Amino acid sequence: MKRILLLLAGVGLMLNTKAQFPIGGLAPAKSKITGRITALILDSATKKPIDYASISLTKAKKSVNGGVSDSKGKVTLQNVTPDEYSFVVGFLGYKTKIVTVKTTPEKPDQNLGTIYLTSSTGSLKEVEISGQRALIENKVDKLVYNAEADITNAGGDASDVMRKVPMLSVDINGNVQLRGSSVRVLINGKPSGTMANSVADALKMIPAEQIKSVEVITSPSAKYDAEGSGGIINIITKKNTAEGTSGSVNASAGTRSNNGAFNLNVKTGRLAVTTSLGVNHAYPQNSSVVTLNNSVVNGESNTISQNGFSKWSRLGYNGSAGLDYDLNGYNNFSTNVKINNFSNGGPGSSDVLVNGVFSQNIRDMDMSFNNLDWSADYRKTSKREGEEFSVSAQLSTGRNGSDFSNRFLSPGIADVMVLGSNTGKNNEYTFQSDYTYPFSKTTTLETGIKGIFRDISSDYDVSTQDFDYNQNVASAYGVLGFKLTKKITAKAGLRAEYTKIDGLAGNTLNFDNDYFNLFPSLILSQTLKGMTTVKLSYNRRIQRPSLFYLNPFRNESDVFNPMEGNPKLSPELTDNIELGYSTYIKGSVINASVFYRNTRDVIESAIQPFVDDQGVGKNLTTYINVGTSQSYGFNVFGSYNPKPKWTLMANFGLNTYEVNNAESDLNTGTFLNYNAFARSAYSLSGGWSTELWGVINSPKRTFQGKTDMMYFYGGAVKKEILKKKATIGVNVLNPFSRDLNIKTTNKTATSLQSTNIHYPLRSFGLNFSYNFGKLKFTQKKSIKNDDLKKEENQQQGGGMGGLQGN
Repeated sequence: MKRILLLLAGVGLMLNTKAQFPIGGLAPAKSKITGRITALILDSATKKPIDYASISLTKAKKSVNGGVSDSKGKVTLQNVTPDEYSFVVGFLGYKTKIVTVKTTPEKPDQNLGTIYLTSSTGSLKEVEISGQRALIENKVDKLVYNAEADITNAGGDASDVMRKVPMLSVDINGNVQLRGSSVRVLINGKPSGTMANSVADALKMIPAEQIKSVEVITSPSAKYDAEGSGGIINIITKKNTAEGTSGSVNASAGTRSNNGAFNLNVKTGRLAVTTSLGVNHAYPQNSSVVTLNNSVVNGESNTISQNGFSKWSRLGYNGSAGLDYDLNGYNNFSTNVKINNFSNGGPGSSDVLVNGVFSQNIRDMDMSFNNLDWSADYRKTSKREGEEFSVSAQLSTGRNGSDFSNRFLSPGIADVMVLGSNTGKNNEYTFQSDYTYPFSKTTTLETGIKGIFRDISSDYDVSTQDFDYNQNVASAYGVLGFKLTKKITAKAGLRAEYTKIDGLAGNTLNFDNDYFNLFPSLILSQTLKGMTTVKLSYNRRIQRPSLFYLNPFRNESDVFNPMEGNPKLSPELTDNIELGYSTYIKGSVINASVFYRNTRDVIESAIQPFVDDQGVGKNLTTYINVGTSQSYGFNVFGSYNPKPKWTLMANFGLNTYEVNNAESDLNTGTFLNYNAFARSAYSLSGGWSTELWGVINSPKRTFQGKTDMMYFYGGAVKKEILKKKATIGVNVLNPFSRDLNIKTTNKTATSLQSTNIHYPLRSFGLNFSYNFGKLKFTQKKSIKNDDLKKEENQQQGGGMGGLQGN
């Protein structure tokens, strides 16, 4: 606790110091009026942003100011003295554009709106390359998948989008892994309270039409929270600021689910207001579920088999409202409120044989998720390019409910009813401050401090099973970016995190766990000839178990497959080394990487035989620290244009799985996991476009068993209408197979648990989208809580609930 108090005291000291940081580094006495000029640079043919376009502000043929556009095409020139200028925009392969602009003391700021650049003669090939690269962008520190450019996403949800992102693997429940390891999922750079219990369910709450892009960060520096063994995934939604009024409307209807999304952006002067609303409804559909449990307890063998179905539906909505205000050219304030509501559940029935005795189970399940996130951010810059100070705060509060009933009917025996009810509450408070100081054009220091305070309670109908949990995390970091040589850029950092945990389970079990960790990071990047880059990185990461893993309450919504958490879990600690290579060859994009990962105290689910109060032997599913895992792997992504309007792309990733524990004499042996993705997109005349895609995920291994291979495939056709402001299209998913058959098997020396699910995956859909206005994208600095390991499967029995909600 002392470390946390010292951290907060440090925040106060930093705030006091920065309060004396004059705007722009100038003395307050200086009152000369200056303003800024902003613009958005787009390709006239593709309407895509042009990053790194060169901008020069000239007067009397002499340059007085300048800059380059960012990855969103936006450029802002600060400290412009009122006068008349020529605003000159140029980029290789495009015709130079000159715009006359005049500012006055009364109106020192000018927004030039959208400036379109047209291709120059003889450079059509380069223009086509830029347009085709829009779907996948390979940045220095991340890979970006532009979901809004993929027409096959219409009608799906965020988990469907994730399946098409290079290096990611997603199971049928929506659980995401990056190169075979856990990841931290953010939304617009921030955590969301809806992720507190289930990442898979939270992803299903986001219609695909709301997603702009997905960023994959495999080698985060010490500036990021240390959570996520494999790295960080950041989902960017279509919540953008725009000059004037603009927005979009999307709707889709299909045989599996219906989606709707609405985004509205209003900007006037220094004030921008954004709002969005998304809704999702999945039809009730039958999933066939067959389970088998064998266990040996005290020398007595027990066999339980179930054969039935689950008919679940899903309904949810999410909305947000944000405000962004530039006090002046150096001070900015923004705030955002986001709400989520989601329900998932339905009836089911099973024929049950317990050691040869027949019964029937009529069951019902209802889960609800409600959450509110509120954040406020203040950012201050100066005339020194790159200098920035920020303060952020965030509140997340959520309430989750789970109610189930099981009615057993047996010939000649009175009906037996088993009921359960749980209400979970999650309150999270975060405070963060960051400061960036450029010593020179090649050397920059980034530093900051952060505090996260979590208060979680879980109330059940049986008070002795209530669970209260507190987790506080204090952290500080420093990252130095510099030129190691003329061709090699380095970024070295160190992050310190102190975690304090205490809780009460029922009336008897008190637990606490404090630990302090250091997380170094190092990234070396060298640019070779042409557009080739080689990158070597190292970092240490952590996976703290979340409430789902820790809660000792025994969930018996499926009485023959009970589940409970383990409050004594230790966090996973991982060391990662990666070597990456990327290049562009005649319009083709190639990105390859090899990596090594060492993880201690790996957290995995485990089955344990036990006898319940009625004397029936069962398998209990819980979570334990299995041991140490060493994993080697590689990933290759490529994109090729056989013709200017035809794009082919593919991704293949492979990694080893192995767990060892000398104390328990555990050695799983070495297994290979892989995932592959392929896509073909072709643009036709008249505004028509087509796409085909497919995904394969290999069998997933655990120390006790495996889940069978899964594959998904689909296609779409889209037509531009209403002067290219709207599109209408159709899409299909797994059209040649109604069900996806997934089998999961877990074994120990004395127990067996198998689940065989036939999930209705095939779907056909019709979608429509309409865009209005001229969008300008902005990305604000914000809080990022990246420190909790989320569960991989919320529903027992192979994830029946997650499946029906998909």
